[in-house]
Amino acid sequence: MKYVDEYRDPELGRALSAEILSLVEPGRHYKLMEVCGGHTHSIYKFGIDDLLPENVELVHGPGCPVCVIPMGRVDDGIALAHEPGVIFTCFGDMLRIPGSDGSLLEAKAEGADIRMVYSPLDALRIAKQNPDNEVVFFAIGFETTAPSTALTLKRAKAEGVTNFSCMCSHVTIVPPLRALLDSPDMRLDGFIGPGHVSTVVGARPFEFIPADYGKPIVVAGFEPLDVLQAIRMILQQLDEGRCEVENQYKRVVHYDGNPAALKALSEVFELRPHFEWRGLGFISQSALRISDAYADLDAEIRFTVPGVRVADPKACQCGEVLKGVIKPWECKVFGTACTPERPIGTCMVSPEGACAAYYNYGRFARERELV
Repeated sequence: MKYVDEYRDPELGRALSAEILSLVEPGRHYKLMEVCGGHTHSIYKFGIDDLLPENVELVHGPGCPVCVIPMGRVDDGIALAHEPGVIFTCFGDMLRIPGSDGSLLEAKAEGADIRMVYSPLDALRIAKQNPDNEVVFFAIGFETTAPSTALTLKRAKAEGVTNFSCMCSHVTIVPPLRALLDSPDMRLDGFIGPGHVSTVVGARPFEFIPADYGKPIVVAGFEPLDVLQAIRMILQQLDEGRCEVENQYKRVVHYDGNPAALKALSEVFELRPHFEWRGLGFISQSALRISDAYADLDAEIRFTVPGVRVADPKACQCGEVLKGVIKPWECKVFGTACTPERPIGTCMVSPEGACAAYYNYGRFARERELV
């Protein structure tokens, strides 16, 4: 397949692995964070970690859009779904995220009209088809998916669709990265930057990482050769004493991002003063809310939302996984009480969750690391 197989060439992979080996210093331990959960899945699906020297360690970051949604936010969604006459819509992976008393999927089984959609435009279409119902779209994701929500809200307003609203839970990537870097127990040598988010925001927003913290970052694509090349570029920076933002994913990412998408975001959304992240607590200005100009389409204004903060289950260590403090297999319930079929934490549910990646592709990584 043209432009896919080229990025999975095993000979090029071995060549990049040899270059990486030539760049590392014997006796030095390198810890690199892949910010995006999509990278985590590529790393374990394609065995990228097995191609790295023993002293190059990859840890996971908070870049899984579903994993960071706190329990209280899920409970808010379930409460809205139980409102009379409401059709509640969301992406498929949100259906199974556990709240404090079940999931949206369980609420659907109990009789709530909850429907999976592939885009917010699907939710808008449902609203047009059901004028006697209130249709709510549960909007989640980083800046990657926020433009599609913004454009849908613009269309709903332009077309006068009055029975459509959005419960906005979009988050932004820079504040959690800054919070991680400010953590005293976090020692990182560099970052594999999030490719999907960067298609919208570009590489420029990550300049604070080398400028303020002295760490290199390379924005990377998601094919195995993309990830390997990004690792090589980070190690080359460290070897040469450089500290910069580099863009490995130039075929998709522009340094200044996507101006049309950024314009839509600025028109429809504003920053929230505070937002709770699962396992990370409250991070200021780390999420988006619907602006006053589109307040009539804000489900949190149209309906009464409980807004109660709910503590994570004591057995779940998703917070530590999202911060790169532990590997998924170090969680006490990983693969036993917590599985993709019966998840306790969000990281086991999402297609971008680190725990799901380990379970599906690298569940024996613990044995390899303990040998």
